[in-house]
Amino acid sequence: MGNNKSSFLKRLYIYQKERFPFVGYIILIGVFTFSAASYSRICRGEVGFIDWKNYLIGVITTFSLFFLVRIFDEFKDKEDDAKYRKYLPVPRGLISLKELSAIGVAVASVQLFVILFFQQEMIVLYGVVMIYLLLMRVEFFVPKWLKNNQLIYVVSHMIIIPLIDVYASGLDWFLEGADAPFGLLFFFAVSFMNGIVLEFGRKIKPPESEEEGVLSYTKYFGTKKAVWVWISVLLATLFLSFITSYYANYGLIAYYFFGSVFLVCLVPSFLFLRSPGSKSAKYIEHASSLWTVFMYLGLGGIPMLSKLIL
Repeated sequence: MGNNKSSFLKRLYIYQKERFPFVGYIILIGVFTFSAASYSRICRGEVGFIDWKNYLIGVITTFSLFFLVRIFDEFKDKEDDAKYRKYLPVPRGLISLKELSAIGVAVASVQLFVILFFQQEMIVLYGVVMIYLLLMRVEFFVPKWLKNNQLIYVVSHMIIIPLIDVYASGLDWFLEGADAPFGLLFFFAVSFMNGIVLEFGRKIKPPESEEEGVLSYTKYFGTKKAVWVWISVLLATLFLSFITSYYANYGLIAYYFFGSVFLVCLVPSFLFLRSPGSKSAKYIEHASSLWTVFMYLGLGGIPMLSKLIL
């Protein structure tokens, strides 16, 4: 048990609030899953959305998969957190790794039961995601090498996002026994890059906010170079979103939409370049979240909703 004497449920509530806010993530993952299934369906030229029961099961599964990613990270980071980030829930004793391990086992068990009971066909895609997730848990059996090659570490761990997207999109094409549409390859590429955007965006810090032993890309690349790298990742994702839109036959409106989001998200980066500070760094983090949400909405969510409503 953790050192905190509060009830387990209260401590779990505090933990999720700090490390994985359930309400915020369920909304984001709901959009994420809806977008993936919608894009697949639109690319295949199918009418309407997938069965809503399958969608809800998919949201529960994808949400809990991302929660497992969070739990596994606590184990991978335990030594660094104990040394450099004693304010986090695990090192300060709010919740123990033993408790998180039990939660992880319970979550995986519920996932497996739900899929085997309601969506047996999806066990293949689920299994692929879980195998990769377990490899991430042991850092692909080369933890020291990965930590000494930070960019490779990030890339290897971001692959889990498009893999979960494969599962989410499979709620359409896989459950219907159809071939995955070619455009999904670019959708998955956008999903991967969105993860990079979020990763870089939340780890751009002004000099006074840098912490010993805590990775930031401003420390890794240098203050200004890190921001230009983030902008470059945004630009690459924008280009991929154009290709993704092309395969769904979205037309010019999609290019204008994503181009406008790109221009809006550039604003905080130039504010930070002009005057690096905690406020402008937070704006970049918020812009990264905004970018990700609008990418998913624009590529699948909004087009599908317009077809369902109009």
